[in-house]
Amino acid sequence: SKIEFRYTATQTITVYSKKIKDARATMNKLATLGKKGIAFTGNSYENSTEYLFTRLNDVKPVMVEEATTKAREVAEKFAKDSNSKLGKIKKAGQGQFSINNRDKNNPHIKKIRVVSTVEYYLSD
Repeated sequence: SKIEFRYTATQTITVYSKKIKDARATMNKLATLGKKGIAFTGNSYENSTEYLFTRLNDVKPVMVEEATTKAREVAEKFAKDSNSKLGKIKKAGQGQFSINNRDKNNPHIKKIRVVSTVEYYLSD
């Protein structure tokens, strides 16, 4: 049958879920409504899909430990290359954590980064 009229409706749906795979599968199923004449658009900035990372406190200790370990490895290499001996920590500071999308096509996968600054004493 021929469509006589076209209507536009606007609806915003907010879903908070820890089941990312299920939510993404449901979003993909919405495309099947296009076969029934119901079209969805998702280009609106204010209504875009957003994925939040809520477990930063769970990963912080491990990330800081890893950053500190890597800082020491780099400092040891620097000391060796300069014929020096690595001493104790002189000063250390934990940088700010950053949480970003892995890339624009996978906003549900996050990249978490921390930069720690560690200064060591060197001796000859």
